[in-house]
Amino acid sequence: MTSAPRLPIAVIGATGQQGRSVIDALHDADADVPVRALVRDPGSSAARALRAAGADVVRADQEDSRSLADGLAGVASLFYMTTFEGPEGPAGEVRRGHAVADAAARANVPHVVYSSVGGAERKTGIPHFESKFAVEQRLDALVPATILRPTFFMENLAAQLTPDQDGEIVIRMPMPGDVPMQMIAVRDIGRAAARLLLEPSTIDGRAIEVAGDELTLDVVAAQAGETLGVPARFETIPLEYLGDDEDLKAMFRWFAGGSSYQADLARSRSLVADVSDLRSWLATQRRHEPAK
Repeated sequence: MTSAPRLPIAVIGATGQQGRSVIDALHDADADVPVRALVRDPGSSAARALRAAGADVVRADQEDSRSLADGLAGVASLFYMTTFEGPEGPAGEVRRGHAVADAAARANVPHVVYSSVGGAERKTGIPHFESKFAVEQRLDALVPATILRPTFFMENLAAQLTPDQDGEIVIRMPMPGDVPMQMIAVRDIGRAAARLLLEPSTIDGRAIEVAGDELTLDVVAAQAGETLGVPARFETIPLEYLGDDEDLKAMFRWFAGGSSYQADLARSRSLVADVSDLRSWLATQRRHEPAK
């Protein structure tokens, strides 16, 4: 007797960092799992790469309810994330996040994994954290969902790992260098999400905050220098460096308080056993030549 074909796992935002990491992790975990990549432009180079990697690429836009309905029809589960980028800022993120939650409910999607942000539930007052929590709440009211809350992305450091004209790496942020910061690699966000999609009962509870390491930024700079083989240091810059971006200012004030992200590192490792620490992530970064 021939077994029934498996229903696909849908991934919204499949051409972005997180979405692609989820698809790669799904294929690594189960080569036979069908993946439906929902993208705004199926003709883009990133979409063509997904198709070449074995995903079924389907047009779907968070601004288009009809395309969402078509894209979510007959899926086993859904991964998505939202962004506050764009002219509407966090308000637009809430609207788009709610639209996907509503579409998932109408399509009777059995399980949704939503990538939010560490601390979203803790009343941070950071606009783009509060917007993600609003999406979490809509999902909770409508569909079976698991909330993945990543901490600081290690990839946010990548642009600062190029040595300057003096051959030195200088990592600059508007916060003290002696305050601990939890962080995670995007690849591990994808692997955590894939595990939750394939094994929905793998964690106790409805949400998990995830991190692979916890270091002060002084230590981050020291490890960058040691791993990449160049002098490195951390430098605190004034909050005014962010100009009129009150959202990011609120986030860095929260970071500076010293008790921002609260991931349980052991629990994170129970989800992704070999989750990367900073040294192992740094080892994957190409060493850059000093600027001329």
